[in-house]
Amino acid sequence: MNSPLVQFDALEGLAIYEPLDHFGSWGEAFRVSKNPIMDASMIVQEDTSLDKKFEYIPHESVESSRSDQEASRNDKVLRRLAQNRAAARKSRLRKKAYVQQLESSRLKLAQLEQELNQARQQGVYLSSGIDTGCGFSRRINPGIAAFEMEYGHWVEEQHRKLSELTSALQAQVGDVELRMLVDNSLKHYQDLFRMKAGVAKVDVFYLMSGIWRTSAERFFLWMGGFRPSELLNVLQPQIEPLADQQLLDVGNLRKSSRQTEDALSQGMDKLQQALAQEVAANQSGAGNFGSPIAAATEKLEALENFVSQADHLRQQTMRHMSRILTIRQAARALVALGEYLHRLRALSTLWATRPCEIT
Repeated sequence: MNSPLVQFDALEGLAIYEPLDHFGSWGEAFRVSKNPIMDASMIVQEDTSLDKKFEYIPHESVESSRSDQEASRNDKVLRRLAQNRAAARKSRLRKKAYVQQLESSRLKLAQLEQELNQARQQGVYLSSGIDTGCGFSRRINPGIAAFEMEYGHWVEEQHRKLSELTSALQAQVGDVELRMLVDNSLKHYQDLFRMKAGVAKVDVFYLMSGIWRTSAERFFLWMGGFRPSELLNVLQPQIEPLADQQLLDVGNLRKSSRQTEDALSQGMDKLQQALAQEVAANQSGAGNFGSPIAAATEKLEALENFVSQADHLRQQTMRHMSRILTIRQAARALVALGEYLHRLRALSTLWATRPCEIT
């Protein structure tokens, strides 16, 4: 029996034991299976097929695409932040100017009140500022004088707000900025109602007479202000076209306003009759009218209440109208209201300065 021949495979690192008589066949097999030329060609072919299956994408192009997208998003964010900062800066400037104007008005009112108090202490009589043609003069009430001055500033501020709204509508500004202007204009009218409530406590007859308004405005006066239903008739053509639901809502608002106006007017008529009866009572006692006058004075508190209710109706009508309309329609309505009042004041000036023929 032939002893085995120990062979060491260099590629596998293993010891192989084969019989000597099989060395020829084993060697032939080794030469066939371990041919280095054949193995290299096979490896090259496999690498080539892998290159065809997987396409190489440069890393730099992927990073460039991502950078472009991020840069585009950053540009949009920066533009939006810049717009927000600009809008906030404009809002702060407007608020600062408004606060400064209020502070200036407050100082002027305080100075005027001080001067009026000094004049009252000295017994100085001043004219009311209204030329009645009869030489009538009266002592100015400090509360009324302060109201007239504050109302003059209110009219000036209304001109400025009217100009801002008109410019915003012409420039087609966004709804956010336009809503801010509309809210400021509505608040400006609320300030007027607050001023009127204060002067009504001082002298309700002064407020009812409309001396603080121009002559053309007094022609349309109703309980110290405009009649809401008539004002809706004036403004509606300026804000058309309206949607069907808006037309229905405006019609209902006009109807309810007219009903409330009629109720207040009827109550005012009854109050006038009651006052006339109180003042005319007990005329038989010459010079003894203290008791009837005192009773009539108590009823005048109801007159202040009527004026307050009329102003409340005016406020509610403006609020409801602003809810019915879109923000741009509301802006147009406020512009139409401001121009209407401005034209009435201009008409009064033309009427007062017209040439008069003396016969």
